[in-house]
Amino acid sequence: MPRLFKLTLFALALNLGLMALMRGIFWWWFRDPADPLSGADLAQSFYLGGKFDLRLVLLLLLPLLLLGASRLGPFAGPRRARLWAGWLTLAVIVPFLVYLLHMGYYAYLHKPLDATVLRFAANPLISAQMVWQSYPVVWGALGVGLLAFAVYRLHARVIARLGATEDMPRPRIYRLVRGTAVAALVLLGLYGQLSWYPLRWSNAFFSPHAFAAAVTVNPSLHVAATLKNRRLNYDTAAARAAYPRMAELLGVDHPDAETLDYLRVVRPASNLADRRPNVVLVFLESFAAFKTGIGGNPLRPTPHFDALARGGLYFSNYYTPQPGTARSVFTLVTGIPDPEIVRTASRNPLVVDQHSILADFAGYRKHYFLGGSASWGNIRGVLQRNIPGLVIHEEGSYKAPRVDVWGIPDHALFLEAVETLNGLDGSPFLAVIQTSGNHRPYTIPEINHGFERDERDEAELRRFGFDSSGEYNSFRYMDHSIGVFMEAARKAPWFDNTVFVFFGDHGLPGSGEHMRPADTQLALGTIHVPLVIYAPALLPPRRIDRVASELDVLPTVAGLVLPEYRNTTLGRDLLDPRTAQTPLAFTILNSPNPDIGLIGEGFYFRGKADGSQARLHRLDSATPREDVADAHPEVFARLARRCHDIYETARYMLYYNGRYRQAPAESDAGEQP
Repeated sequence: MPRLFKLTLFALALNLGLMALMRGIFWWWFRDPADPLSGADLAQSFYLGGKFDLRLVLLLLLPLLLLGASRLGPFAGPRRARLWAGWLTLAVIVPFLVYLLHMGYYAYLHKPLDATVLRFAANPLISAQMVWQSYPVVWGALGVGLLAFAVYRLHARVIARLGATEDMPRPRIYRLVRGTAVAALVLLGLYGQLSWYPLRWSNAFFSPHAFAAAVTVNPSLHVAATLKNRRLNYDTAAARAAYPRMAELLGVDHPDAETLDYLRVVRPASNLADRRPNVVLVFLESFAAFKTGIGGNPLRPTPHFDALARGGLYFSNYYTPQPGTARSVFTLVTGIPDPEIVRTASRNPLVVDQHSILADFAGYRKHYFLGGSASWGNIRGVLQRNIPGLVIHEEGSYKAPRVDVWGIPDHALFLEAVETLNGLDGSPFLAVIQTSGNHRPYTIPEINHGFERDERDEAELRRFGFDSSGEYNSFRYMDHSIGVFMEAARKAPWFDNTVFVFFGDHGLPGSGEHMRPADTQLALGTIHVPLVIYAPALLPPRRIDRVASELDVLPTVAGLVLPEYRNTTLGRDLLDPRTAQTPLAFTILNSPNPDIGLIGEGFYFRGKADGSQARLHRLDSATPREDVADAHPEVFARLARRCHDIYETARYMLYYNGRYRQAPAESDAGEQP
């Protein structure tokens, strides 16, 4: 083995060993005997933590690997040997110091170290006094200094010993193959896992137990991952000013403007709870309402979905807060519209803690099916952190082969979900199925369970809102997959006692002859999607035309099937008569100065988050872009105030909804199929 590789392996082993020791000390020091990590969670924490550590150490050792064999390397003379010994010492001591800071930060705030620690630099004297009075600074500095000296001497000695040897001459092809193999191993270590997506921060949040993530994270990498989110994007004073009105709108149990409590413990007067029905929630990718037959499209591309809408509760004026699948998943799970300016909330490690109504389905088997990877959009962290007992089915766990970047085809995803649910032990289940096929590159698999393409004239397709034959047939294939799913589900023993919920994750921009002017001129096509609650043995069919929002899906489902649940965010039960008195749907287009809006009955308020460019539009107008605020001042004032109240509350909730999380119940913890 070349001496450069020997030095690299020595430094790698030393760093990884010290980091593993620090992780073990952290776990031992902060563990709670009354609420310990399970053996499986602890093992997973050390396994994933080791992969994070490996990534950091490889990044620190890259300069050595790239320059070590050159004239700048550690074996090119005494001076360079000392410089490299110093660099390798820093590669040990700096992460060690960050780990010590991680331990102090956790002792202070009971959360992993992140970039918000930089806020303490705003008051350096106070922060320095707190550290001086709280920790053994002198003895600690002395100990770190001695450790640094010992590590430097150790590296210097190793470099000197290796420098006294010579590498054996090898053929060029041998060296090329060896270098390629080493490069491949380094890249694999940096990537972190054999998967379509690399190891991401969200992998650390694999357990509902908060301490598991604190043990797993590499604090240096976690600080780096949270740097872009270090400025907390909310205004407590604005949320407090809006609180009295929001508490009344939401029906808060015990309003408190000081603590900003949003908790409602809901006990429906009558529902299906005594039957313990199953629940299946289905995200339909890019399922714009104006492209469906039930939504008025003359091409009738969705016969299977249309049949479900006619046989269930069909909400014809249902809106997602914003376009984007990751934002939609976050909104459904948390009940908070995603107010993050640039990246999505699911990608922000600082808001991974959220209370979800899904966690209140006690005694339910919980499964999440998606054709690709849960590392996409970092949704894994939000799901596994906040939904006890959740089993995620993703790429690598299916029989069907992957067909494109989005994973297995949708009809296969549905069939594998049915097979899994058929294999459960009879206890009630809650399943979420996230489709992805109706998306570029519009892949329709060769094995497609009988789907037949419908080739139409491009001009005709554009007349009714489709950009191409590929998009049109992809949309039809999505509907075909729904038909395949329901055919299989109807044969299952659990069908008659199951509530199916189908909804678009978001819409698409477009125009068509059949669309009302407001949908095209106000870009409502991107957020107007269908919502159907289908349970033919349990619920009579009904069309509901009042405004509804994705925020309301989980409260509505929980109100149908649970005897009691906790609601802590902005969603409301769409079937509650009190909600029917104030129907609304909040919208937001994310930017440095977001464009926020509120859809009410017949009107759409829009404006900038800073209060500028406020305007009011009539949804039934032939010229909906016209600002009618002067003609309807009371409507304008009411919707404007409520819109800004919701926006400020959502920004605050994003960071504080996690306080309502509860430890997983015994019946849910570690639940497996």
